[in-house]
Amino acid sequence: GLVALAVLVAAPRLLRARAAGGPLFVRPHGFVLLLSGLAFAAFLAEGAVLDWTALLLTQDRGLPTAQGGLGYVVFSLAMSIGRLTGDRLVAALGGRRVLLWGGIAAAGGVALLGGAPWALAGLVGLALTGLGASNLVPVLFSAVGRQQAMPVGLAVGAITTVGYAGILAGPAAIGFFAQLAGLPATFIALAALLLVIPAASAKVSDQ
Repeated sequence: GLVALAVLVAAPRLLRARAAGGPLFVRPHGFVLLLSGLAFAAFLAEGAVLDWTALLLTQDRGLPTAQGGLGYVVFSLAMSIGRLTGDRLVAALGGRRVLLWGGIAAAGGVALLGGAPWALAGLVGLALTGLGASNLVPVLFSAVGRQQAMPVGLAVGAITTVGYAGILAGPAAIGFFAQLAGLPATFIALAALLLVIPAASAKVSDQ
């Protein structure tokens, strides 16, 4: 009731927005298609780690059920530290090295999570994944502003839509493949997918 009343009081003072007249989404092409695919992979991994880590650690790694949320905490903390120091890191190393070594670290962390049979190793893998993945997407979004294949506004919309589709699809995809091969093997396959990011780092930085 109070929210509705506040909206009624504020409505006459709200700015009137006008439609830009352009499409809300344009299919990415050229270099933007590559950036969108890399963002999809990064977001897919993030969604998978956030949604399935607790089950992997408790079901396959022997972590007590009451401590199942510890993996989420470790990953989120590492991701936050990486994002807070990201500007200085990119300025010092450059976007190519951040994509290269960050992608390798993220892939290695996910592989450790999926391959090592101990809960502690899994937590170390999650920390490594969070630190490595923390600045992948920001560097990819920065590259959107430098490309010439599409207008920047449309390119940002395209990479955002495709990227966030990854974070939505990630948990479902992991669940599907986990039924076929198990969670550990699925996370190892996810680590292999993440290697496309460091593999494409030179191409991204060349634009």
